[in-house]
Amino acid sequence: MKTISSLTVAAVLSLAAFAAGAQQNVVKIGITDYVPNSKTTGITGIGVPPGADADVGSATTVIFVYERMFTPNIGAEFVLGIPPRIKAKATGTVAFLGDDVLSAKNVAPTAFVTYHFFDPGTAFRPYLGIGINYTHFSDVKSSLAPKVEMSDSTGIAGEAGISYAITKDIGVFASIAALRVKSKIVATGTTVLQTTVDFRPIVYSAGVTYQF
Repeated sequence: MKTISSLTVAAVLSLAAFAAGAQQNVVKIGITDYVPNSKTTGITGIGVPPGADADVGSATTVIFVYERMFTPNIGAEFVLGIPPRIKAKATGTVAFLGDDVLSAKNVAPTAFVTYHFFDPGTAFRPYLGIGINYTHFSDVKSSLAPKVEMSDSTGIAGEAGISYAITKDIGVFASIAALRVKSKIVATGTTVLQTTVDFRPIVYSAGVTYQF
């Protein structure tokens, strides 16, 4: 984990260094839908029946994006959203426990190196990005235990999108991103419950852009 964290810091610093020579700034604001395709190791603990599991639901929030171009086609992008609350429902042999057995706020800053196709004067410009996502879970709650902890996650991220210039300065964008997010959950109450969730989220975003 320390190695991954060091790589994350190094990558962000590298992006900042690249951005120092930028000629253009782009600010985006939009709505994003965070859709997990979650898979767990199953819920384990004393008294927990085999086959106990949980499924994570989607969440919608507002994102803010800052991108600085350091060539006409290559940029450094930083994405941060208002932390949405992600909820999980019980499935498998414990499905009777119902919805919202676990909830947490998801703080997930993500940095990308982006490549924009075509010339800057082109109205439609598709782009690709690759980078690193860091996810921190806060305000974790569960109806099954008074104390719940979720580990942080650092993983690779990729995105594909398209932007359209309405005027020289104002435009719109749409993108899809895939993130690698995995967290170990430990709930402590009358017994200790454990699982590891591989969120495998796909993130759909759309909004407006302003460049200067």
